[in-house]
Amino acid sequence: MSTITVKDGTEIFYKDWGTGQPLFFHHGWPLSADDWDTQMMFFLAHGYRVIAHDRRGHGRSTQTDKGHDMDVYAADVAELTAKLELKNAIHIGHSTGGGEVTRYVAKFGKGRVAKAVLISAIPPTFMQSERNPDGVPKEAVDSIRNGTAYHRAQFYKDITIPFYGFNRPGANVSEGIRENWWRQGMMGSAQAHYECVRVLSETEFFDDLKAIDVPVLVMHGEDDQICPFPTTGARSVKLLKHGQLKSYPGFPHGMPTTHADQINADLLAFIRS
Repeated sequence: MSTITVKDGTEIFYKDWGTGQPLFFHHGWPLSADDWDTQMMFFLAHGYRVIAHDRRGHGRSTQTDKGHDMDVYAADVAELTAKLELKNAIHIGHSTGGGEVTRYVAKFGKGRVAKAVLISAIPPTFMQSERNPDGVPKEAVDSIRNGTAYHRAQFYKDITIPFYGFNRPGANVSEGIRENWWRQGMMGSAQAHYECVRVLSETEFFDDLKAIDVPVLVMHGEDDQICPFPTTGARSVKLLKHGQLKSYPGFPHGMPTTHADQINADLLAFIRS
């Protein structure tokens, strides 16, 4: 397996396939680099170099109890991109990975990043607060924390239903997709996932979004039951210097999987633009 050992001794697993302009994919909570396999296969076939890592505590990376903070997540990515000597890269993040992209590009991307993409992402902020009165209520976030800490195996089965919009009338429910989500989640550390709920729900990205000076495509499903469209994607694009919003009526949070053909085509168009 390919790994890098970062400053605090944590090993970060990554995949690195192909040549050409690098596309770096950042996964959501509580998943792994495997969640991007469909996109990595597609863009590899189109001549790009595709990279994805397992965030610390997730997937095949070290199940450490340290460093569960968005600044550390971004610093881990910075160490990996430096090792791989990535230049002119495009960073693409889904959900929590979109927050990681936002923080990384704002803090470390100068001269290294060409563009960025936020898909169904948590910025500018996720949980309800004075600054985000329409955000996800703390009670809902606490239920995610509780499920992760004490009922993880069943909770991870249950959450796939709203994640992929499988509770909507006429939805084509894929047990394979649900089981793959569960597999990825159960590979990681319960403690790391528990801490990551705090990170994804409480971190604010208002200043990061304003600081980014490269083109950013914000892609968001209008039926996202995890990161509600009006308070995340639609707000993020207003804070970006060079932001572009592409919203999808009826698409769920997990649209890179359920609607991969459409998402891949739109990503390719933005990358080539």
